[in-house]
Amino acid sequence: MVKKILARSYLYLILLIMYLPILVLIAFAFSSNDVISFTGNYNFSFDLFKNLFSNTKVANQIWTAVGNTLIIAVVSSLISLVLGTLGAIGTFYLSNKKKKAVEFATQIPIANAEIVIALSLTVMFVFLGTYIFKAKLFSFWTLLIGHVVLSIPFVYLNVKPKLTQMDPHIYEAALDLGATPNKALMKAVVPQIASGMFSGFLLSMTLSLDDYIVTEFTRGAGLLSGDAAIETLSTFIQTSLKKHAVPAELRPLTLFIFIIVLGGVLAISLYKYRKDKKGVRKDA
Repeated sequence: MVKKILARSYLYLILLIMYLPILVLIAFAFSSNDVISFTGNYNFSFDLFKNLFSNTKVANQIWTAVGNTLIIAVVSSLISLVLGTLGAIGTFYLSNKKKKAVEFATQIPIANAEIVIALSLTVMFVFLGTYIFKAKLFSFWTLLIGHVVLSIPFVYLNVKPKLTQMDPHIYEAALDLGATPNKALMKAVVPQIASGMFSGFLLSMTLSLDDYIVTEFTRGAGLLSGDAAIETLSTFIQTSLKKHAVPAELRPLTLFIFIIVLGGVLAISLYKYRKDKKGVRKDA
């Protein structure tokens, strides 16, 4: 009995530590106070929501950062999805020695500190720009490469278990039945690993959306920022902290992000629940 109480107390404490800061941000999204403070008066207001969608300098900067973040996240995640999936499929059909070597190399970026990846990419881009292309390379493309390098191993790790669960001879069987290699891949293999691909894509999106270190080291001018350095949400917040307090308009934006993420999680959970329920009915 005591163990159960302690276990539940520990669980609730962890949940409180995780979600209390988010709840505080949501609560102060409906306050006109410029700074989050528990000592002054709480002024309930929708002014921050109005300011977020107004044509002010801060609002424009925020939406520029949001646009840049989404563009980079979607494009890098799609590229990582294709490359990571093809890499996982190719590795799956390799011999055991080659497979172990590739898997070891794939896990290095995951085990490495992110600062190591960022610094190595920076050194490479500086070297190529100085000695090969004779120009400054830092731009949207270097930032995109950095996010793809960061995300590919995680797509690989999500697709790999689905491949091991799949019949290894299904691809050859499709070829024997007259399918072309591309058609056999799309019709026989991809449907078997689709859930792993989806998980890898979502994880890549998450990594890209909140990345700061790789973004800071590899970004240049471009996208919605024009001739200025590309600002994502993470770099915009960090830049704001260096100059002054974080803009209060970010609080309602946090609320919108939380609602979108919560809705996505609930939708996925509901889909899995219905799918499992159908599976139980078929087995019965």
